[in-house]
Amino acid sequence: MARFLPPDAFHSSAPIELLPIRFERRGPGRVLVSNMVGDFISLTDDEFDRIASLRLSPSETLYETAFAAHLIGRRGQTAQLQLLATRLRSRMAFLRTPSALHLFVVTLRCEHSCPYCQVSRQSSDRSRFDMSEETAERALAIALESPSPAIKLEFQGGEPLLNFPLIEKIVANAKAQAPRVGKTIQFVITSNLALLSDDILSFCKSNEVMISTSLDGPADLHNKNRPRPGGNSHDLAVKGIKRAQQILGKDRVGALMTTTDRSLDRVEQIINEYRSLDLDGIFLRPLSPYGFAVKTRQVTKYDTNRWLEFYSKGLRYILDLNRRGERFTEFYTSLMLTRMLSDRPTGYVDLRSPAGTGLGALVYNYDGRVFASDEGRMLAEMGDDAFVLGKVADASYRSLVLSDKLLRMVADSLSQCAPECHACVFESHCGADPTYHHATQGDHVGIKPLSGFCTRQKSVMRTIIDLLHGSPDDATILRGWVA
Repeated sequence: MARFLPPDAFHSSAPIELLPIRFERRGPGRVLVSNMVGDFISLTDDEFDRIASLRLSPSETLYETAFAAHLIGRRGQTAQLQLLATRLRSRMAFLRTPSALHLFVVTLRCEHSCPYCQVSRQSSDRSRFDMSEETAERALAIALESPSPAIKLEFQGGEPLLNFPLIEKIVANAKAQAPRVGKTIQFVITSNLALLSDDILSFCKSNEVMISTSLDGPADLHNKNRPRPGGNSHDLAVKGIKRAQQILGKDRVGALMTTTDRSLDRVEQIINEYRSLDLDGIFLRPLSPYGFAVKTRQVTKYDTNRWLEFYSKGLRYILDLNRRGERFTEFYTSLMLTRMLSDRPTGYVDLRSPAGTGLGALVYNYDGRVFASDEGRMLAEMGDDAFVLGKVADASYRSLVLSDKLLRMVADSLSQCAPECHACVFESHCGADPTYHHATQGDHVGIKPLSGFCTRQKSVMRTIIDLLHGSPDDATILRGWVA
């Protein structure tokens, strides 16, 4: 009969070695440490110093803790490295399905005049800002060349419903061609819903088209943020959401808010507006430095720290709702938790390294230009063509994603080797945003200590970590948000 080996047989005599780690000192006597895949562990100064200097004995608890957290290993042993490599490969699996999202800007026209709009919109009577059928057909052909077996076509504007006949044609052509190239396709219309009709909803239901809209909060706030002739943008948005929920189903309708300076003291009211419409969560989204948000100086009306106060107050209010038995999610926190607590790849391009610029999405403008990101398209409307990859008339998917311009952007977006990022305890989860840094600092990489993106990402993660290690109820709720 086989016998177990004695305990000594399982102890290696090989020297202990330190595995790749990053750390940040947090308050008196505490150090936050992460391994190469971003698992966090909190240590005392003495514990960290002993691990870093390898003053450990296999017989003590700290050795077991450090070994289990993949902070140390034994020289010549490969099991830990193989496990870390497997987990890292899982986290980077998004690279196997490049360009799964394709955005069609079917018109630049819009009947709203939002002062923070990221797009340099045009008035609704200027039809020369509509995408042509020829441009749409060529853009669809490029999208179908993507290696990803499942792609999403998202129709944007301006207000895309002002060119709804073109959306109908693109959807019909995509559904006809997709089986030939072995792809499944999802469709999304991003609309303010002011022009929504039962005919449009019937089309969406027949073709499984999802609806995404904007809702900035209660009527007075929404109407000030999103003015239109008649001053009824909130009424039309709410009626559109309710009608779309009724016809398409609640899971086929989503809403996004944008935080303006008017929003900062009203986070609970904004959240309650979403609850009143039976929406299952909210994305507490800051302003972006593009389009009319720059021209009207909206982006200068509050800084990153004020948004972080807004976010933190909102998150704590949402946690309180959950403690009282109501399921409601803050979606950005959910994305971060999924990134921090699992090895599943993220579909959210801002949390990727290399960045999702081009690799995560391609944008086909109304005039035939192709952009590496939606934000890059917005910069072009401001006169900056840094993120233009080509034109649909003479481009292919391959020529776009292998262009020298995109390859440089991708190389610059690798946080693993970027200054400041490479040694940051949050690097595994933070992602990169070359468009943001180009817009704010004129450089794809950016100077991280001066980056609002960097400050926001790190502060959100610190808040989440504090909550996970605070109240057990909060930790349970947050872990339940992991997608």
